[in-house]
Amino acid sequence: MRDYYEVLGVGRGCDEASLKTAFRKAAMEHHPDRNGGCEDAEGRFKEINEAYSVLSDPQKRAAYDRFGHAGVNGSAGMGGGAGPDINDIFGDVFGQAFGDIFGGGRGRQNQGPQRGGDLRYDLEIDLAQAYAGADVEIKFPVTFTCETCEGSGAKPGTSPTTCGGCNGQGRVRAQQGFFAVERACPRCNGTGRLVLDPCRDCRGHGMVRRERTLNVAIPAGVDDGSRIRLSGEGDAGARGGPKGDLYIFLSVRPHELFERDGLDLLVTVPVPMCKAALGGDVEAPCLKADAEDACRATVKIPEGAQTGRTVRIKGKGMPSLRGPQRGDLVVEIFVETPTRLTARQKDLMREFSEGCTDHQHPESSGFVGKAKAFWSDITGNA
Repeated sequence: MRDYYEVLGVGRGCDEASLKTAFRKAAMEHHPDRNGGCEDAEGRFKEINEAYSVLSDPQKRAAYDRFGHAGVNGSAGMGGGAGPDINDIFGDVFGQAFGDIFGGGRGRQNQGPQRGGDLRYDLEIDLAQAYAGADVEIKFPVTFTCETCEGSGAKPGTSPTTCGGCNGQGRVRAQQGFFAVERACPRCNGTGRLVLDPCRDCRGHGMVRRERTLNVAIPAGVDDGSRIRLSGEGDAGARGGPKGDLYIFLSVRPHELFERDGLDLLVTVPVPMCKAALGGDVEAPCLKADAEDACRATVKIPEGAQTGRTVRIKGKGMPSLRGPQRGDLVVEIFVETPTRLTARQKDLMREFSEGCTDHQHPESSGFVGKAKAFWSDITGNA
């Protein structure tokens, strides 16, 4: 008789989890039903089970470690000793191999009320709707309980009958080698009932599918990827079960003027060169929260403003979903060079350019200095 530890392929100091993992692997490999009823596989399988029934019991394992096979007095066989419940051990191991559930009716299909399925709706909105909030009407297909048969699936005046194949249990049992396999009744599809005279409107399903119109309130401040959950607006439940939920996934269309950065709104405003040099006021667009909210804001351009400079207008950004705070409107200045000048304007520009000094163009002067040093390093000429 082989050493039990050798049979399972584990060391004497292995813990309970390692022991169980090794047992499952060996039992799966040598199970008779997976080896075409091979006698060698059946004998090996019995040996594996005998070894595990001893080593999984702390008292028997201690006796075996001290006295070997004599210490367990032959009580480890399939017919003796307390041993583990074979159905308990193999239920999760062979579930996939045989396609259903082993022993004890575990996982029995619920024949009572069942919750309806959840639904998803993808909704695209614009930035103005995300800013101010909006009420949006949507249409989507949803499952309703059939009003004609009140969900029974049977023609009015009749009722479903108990399935004779499973006696209303919804499950049937069959023997698979050492184990009793339980699966959904193929005659009633696990419902335990048969509709002999089906409802004309739902064709025996108890449910009908039709389009529903719903008004959805979009809260102010939502962002791209936000999700709204509407409880009880999904598919109807079976046999009187509760409805599922409707999940609305939002996407926000890009705006032609604004970009969003968290709670801030970014907008680029062109500023004439003369106004950028002298300073002055320009108007920047804003999103409206309501009819009384202004759709423009005055931006003060500082004297000598350059392209890329930003000016913040407090509180004109996006509202927060989680509080009263708002982001800012961030106005980026873009200095616009005039085009299509007249002869007189060109003369004035030349006169203006001749009168400017390096001190008045610090960026250009600094760049020219760096460029000269770069060329000097390459050519070796000062």
